[in-house]
Amino acid sequence: MERENMNVIPPLLLMILFCSVPTDGVTDRFSGCLPHGVGLEEVVSSSAAKSVVGAEKKVTIREALRQLNARCKRGKLVDGKGREIYFFRLIGCWGNPPEDYEEQLAKQQQALERLRKKYTVVEISCNQTGDLRLIN
Repeated sequence: MERENMNVIPPLLLMILFCSVPTDGVTDRFSGCLPHGVGLEEVVSSSAAKSVVGAEKKVTIREALRQLNARCKRGKLVDGKGREIYFFRLIGCWGNPPEDYEEQLAKQQQALERLRKKYTVVEISCNQTGDLRLIN
């Protein structure tokens, strides 16, 4: 009899733990569709906050996906219009830029223009701190 009760406890315990963990609809909705290496808390952009002088407002991938009315469709993220979302990591946060930095930035811009023809592109900032003073 005791052995039968022990078999019931683990599934019951898992169910209690699963149901008690607060879920974020965005995390649950997108977790299966985010590309490998892309996290919902990564910074997409930063801007000066209007309410506090000297403060920056960070926009994360989570917020960008909300703004795009994104959803997971057949294992891919699409925007509210059904267009696939592509994540692009920007370069350009150099303390001391390389000699060919202008060429690298031009290539990046060309790649972005090509991608925008087919996808909704979410540009991931190279400045993950959100500090506006670090952006070139």
